[in-house]
Amino acid sequence: MCNLHHVSPKEEIERYFRASLHSSLQGDAYPGVAVGPFGSGVFIRAGLPNSSGGSTRLAMKGQWGMIAPRAASARPASRAILTNNARIESVDQRPTYRDAWAKGRRCLIAAASYQEPNWETGRNIWWTLRRADGAPWALAGIWSEWVNPESGELVPNFSVLTMNCDGHPLLARLHKPDPKLPDDAQDKRSAIPIQPELWDLWLHGPQEEACREVLKLPAAELFEPSVTQETDALLARLRAGPQGPAEPQQGLLL
Repeated sequence: MCNLHHVSPKEEIERYFRASLHSSLQGDAYPGVAVGPFGSGVFIRAGLPNSSGGSTRLAMKGQWGMIAPRAASARPASRAILTNNARIESVDQRPTYRDAWAKGRRCLIAAASYQEPNWETGRNIWWTLRRADGAPWALAGIWSEWVNPESGELVPNFSVLTMNCDGHPLLARLHKPDPKLPDDAQDKRSAIPIQPELWDLWLHGPQEEACREVLKLPAAELFEPSVTQETDALLARLRAGPQGPAEPQQGLLL
């Protein structure tokens, strides 16, 4: 699950995502770079139809953490309850998410990068995941609007969708493993990046087709490799021990 992402700058929202900015993003209201659970981020949803018969994209400011439709407050009372990630396997069943899912309120979360924990050394190393081509991520999400029962304020909110990544060559390296479970039964979770050619299908297409074509894990090559290389180098040093790498034996083919 992802608990920190970095918002794409306003210029990328307009030029790369070709999205119009809602009034909530104008001027000084644009969110800061780093966003954690229940902080303010940017999501892109389907806009109004345009003159050519297509649909526009609208970027909005919203709370990163879905709010249950009949909730009394924007944040759960318990800090242990997080709603910034939603499992794709149960999004149509959980009370917090199912109404938005049934209404087709799918969105793109615009992120310059996002962070996940790596525990392969025995301690947490945060991996900042960026695209190898330098473009921002468009993470699959859902969105909703909640009305504060006390003030009447309309609060847009959104969640990142996640899926199992146990078999992925890169993403399965993330998150702390459960030592009681085999590698193929960890149920590690990953955000779901969407390639540009599938954005409109995700935002506007029929639900069954959108899920079938879009909800797939990306190739490892899509990720900028420096974080994996740094961890691999550290693991190699730890395996070598304090004496360093052993000298090659005579006659050994290298």
